[in-house]
Amino acid sequence: MGSRLPIRIRPATNEIAVSYLTRLAGLHEMPFTELWTQVSRPRNGTSTRRLDPDRFAAVVDQPRERLARAIIELRDPEPDWLALRHEPQHGCQRCAAAHPGGQPLQLLGHHRFVCLRHRIWIGPPDLTGFPQPGLGELPEVVAAQRAHLRLLGRLGPAATFDAVLTGFLICAHRWSAREEPPRGDARRQWARRAQQLIPTGTELTTFTASKLFAATYPETVDLAEVLGSLHWRHLAAGDPDMQRRFAAEIGRRLGQPDYQPQITGDAIAHWIDQDCWRPPSRPLHDYRTQRTFGGPSYRKPQPRNEEARFTSAAWFAQHRCGGDAMLHHRSLAPVITREWAEQNTLFESAVKATATAPITRAQSATRENQSTAARFAFIRPEPAPTDYLADATEPAPWPAAQPRQDPKPRPWSVSEKPYFTPRPRRLRRRRQF
Repeated sequence: MGSRLPIRIRPATNEIAVSYLTRLAGLHEMPFTELWTQVSRPRNGTSTRRLDPDRFAAVVDQPRERLARAIIELRDPEPDWLALRHEPQHGCQRCAAAHPGGQPLQLLGHHRFVCLRHRIWIGPPDLTGFPQPGLGELPEVVAAQRAHLRLLGRLGPAATFDAVLTGFLICAHRWSAREEPPRGDARRQWARRAQQLIPTGTELTTFTASKLFAATYPETVDLAEVLGSLHWRHLAAGDPDMQRRFAAEIGRRLGQPDYQPQITGDAIAHWIDQDCWRPPSRPLHDYRTQRTFGGPSYRKPQPRNEEARFTSAAWFAQHRCGGDAMLHHRSLAPVITREWAEQNTLFESAVKATATAPITRAQSATRENQSTAARFAFIRPEPAPTDYLADATEPAPWPAAQPRQDPKPRPWSVSEKPYFTPRPRRLRRRRQF
């Protein structure tokens, strides 16, 4: 048992134990490994050490009950791990000023994007070390966080998580288009906010993917109110007239009154065809099942992330469209690689599939006599299956985890085949020997 530390500090809300111990070690000018040895014990007779709650409380000189209300690993009963992000991140930098020893690492909920007290964008987990942007000139982003919290109270964490990520996915696909958006289109608002957050000419130093999520956040939450509602999901899964009513509402919220879902390049059509009648998607990971849970380390950004950020910044500087960077951000993976979606070895194929609505031969034949303008419009001719929607309730619970299938082997490209496939002449030579 280690000795009690003379300096007592208050842990931040949902702070991970490693972050709290690191701050304590810094204030006491002692190595972290020395402090970690005092608050942990070997697990199952191995050299691997895990946090011991009783030792932890004794060394930091805090009641265990008080620590359990703040340190995420000590929570009793355990929280809803699926409602929290699977990797820790820095919260509001101004709120962190009240905690000595460094900025705490916290496990925030999926619904925490803005610090309402200080009007600062927190965003999804991104590269560390970049200053968090203020939202003083973007009040609509702050208002969207309040609407997000109201949506959470009405739909619950499962449906809200799925609806908001799907909203980001739809906005990202639409923001990938290079053509000039029409008047009133939401893409004009995204460009205006992006100019505030990432001014033209400063992309290489100010760009982060998290700021792109901030630019689309108000419209994302606006879409999520429709995507997560059982009423609108029933319309999206219904007959052609019901689908048109749903599409008209989506178009109104995106600033396109004449919007029609398209077969290709439209994530809304794909959601209507494949996802609206199924349960919400679960997060791919949770913090409780990570190898680092209760250990002396945590998952950190990899060095290659900086190179990826620089590349995305260079592309964004050329066309000022942030959709591609958003689509490749890891926070959207749960709605890109859904459990029921066709598995793709290449992530690019999975991203492309989320904006494509497959049609049958019968549907293709019925479109032969249509005009060219309407030939590629998507309308499902019959209602979708109602296995889930028939019994669904609000708020929706988390669906049971389903085993994921291994992806199919990646097919060889044209350039690879000559290297790996023997030519007929070479085969004849081999047979002679």
